[in-house]
Amino acid sequence: MNSPSAHAESMLNNDAWVVIPLFNEAQVIGEVVQGLRGLFAQVVCIDDGSNDESGTIARAAGARIVRHPINLGQGAALQTGFEYALERGAHYVVTFDADGQHRVEDALEMLNRARNEGLAIVYGSRFLDNRTRPGLLKKIVLKTAVWVTNLTTRTRLTDAHNGLRVIRNDALNLIKLRQDRMAHGTEIVVQLGRTGLPYAEHPVEVIYSDYSKAKGQSLLNSVNILIDLIIR
Repeated sequence: MNSPSAHAESMLNNDAWVVIPLFNEAQVIGEVVQGLRGLFAQVVCIDDGSNDESGTIARAAGARIVRHPINLGQGAALQTGFEYALERGAHYVVTFDADGQHRVEDALEMLNRARNEGLAIVYGSRFLDNRTRPGLLKKIVLKTAVWVTNLTTRTRLTDAHNGLRVIRNDALNLIKLRQDRMAHGTEIVVQLGRTGLPYAEHPVEVIYSDYSKAKGQSLLNSVNILIDLIIR
């Protein structure tokens, strides 16, 4: 039987790093990091040139901080986080948004599923159950984006632009994000699909709070993703 200390260590998921792209989220990032630190020992925020106190607040909540001197975009922040985690021996990386729209419990379920089923990638999907209510227009745009993504990649997903993912290190070593802004959401699916490694989707809830909508979960943001898919 494992000792209590060994059990506690396993509960902190030391083989997994949570990577959070961070840009001007001072209002919520402290709570996001505190929630994660209860189950994940390794949390790194890539402070992507914030001009508020996001980095300071995240560090005080228990995250490690890597800072870009200027804002390079979410894709660049993720790539920096991937390299940082791999250099420190991460076996899994969990990508997690900074605005509070993801649930820590979903991330843990996805990580456990990757371990138990030998999966290299687990994508979060808001469309596999009825918990998430994105609104009709946003749902139509996101579903259209999924259709276009599935046509151009080797994946068959129900939700191609969900920031909650679990990626094993063998898959991470095969991807290199070059799209700095919103286009990275498609690029990461394309590159992970090319690895040929086993993947699955897992039902998650996306929480559309007034704050997250104001920060970039608007219908216009979804339309921009769709336009990017069509013209790339």
